[in-house]
Amino acid sequence: MNKKLIALDLDGTTLNNQSLISQKTNDVLTKLKQAGHIVSIATGRPYRSSRQYYAELDLDTPIVNFNGALCHKPNELAWESQYHKTLDREIAIDMLSLRKEMDIQLIAAELRDSVYVDDDFIPYEDFFATGKTMSFKLSEDTLKEEPTAISIFTGHENQKVIINKIVRRYGDAVEVRTWGGQTPCLEVVAAGVQKALGVERIAHVYGIQQKDILAFGDEANDYEMIQYAGHGVAMRNGIDALKSIANDVTEFTNHENGLADYLKSYFKLN
Repeated sequence: MNKKLIALDLDGTTLNNQSLISQKTNDVLTKLKQAGHIVSIATGRPYRSSRQYYAELDLDTPIVNFNGALCHKPNELAWESQYHKTLDREIAIDMLSLRKEMDIQLIAAELRDSVYVDDDFIPYEDFFATGKTMSFKLSEDTLKEEPTAISIFTGHENQKVIINKIVRRYGDAVEVRTWGGQTPCLEVVAAGVQKALGVERIAHVYGIQQKDILAFGDEANDYEMIQYAGHGVAMRNGIDALKSIANDVTEFTNHENGLADYLKSYFKLN
């Protein structure tokens, strides 16, 4: 079998409903790495709240963060193939006005290695996985740089209305993605940013053809990645829109080791 690039979403895909990587999943991915396949994470999360999973899987491959806005090698800061796409600062500041109109729990301006938040709400347990030392209050006065992404945490029932407001206000200047598994999140990034950008960059670096890319996801932010991959797989717990364009759907959910079982079968592992 040709060497494969296996691109993995985290929430709702590689992680179970407790945001953990099961031992079974870890064991299967370890076997695939040992067999020479490339395993990479492609997530909506910032690196600060995905680095623990990168370490747990003992990866040294590039990782895609912020739904494709950042593709980098954490242990090789001068990696020549990395990229980082940012969002206009004025848009980020203007989005604070959404708080007045909608039921929003938190608005966070994500930079590459730090985060600016407008409230004390903690959306998920490891949101501050590396502590709060790189967390700051979000305001027009404090945010001086162009952020990588804006994360808006709100209930599923509010997402469609907020997305429509963002699209009407900023038009083609932004992309809006949903992710979060058990923690609903809208992530706003620069126009043209999506996970497939990062996956394509990684495949190019390792000389892997598109037909040899396997991608796994469950949410709207995985759509382009699943569509781009030679073999795109939606999780059983994934949204219907993703299942409709995927090459296959896992038999089991993320909480039932669906990813591990699918990979074991696909690669005929013992």
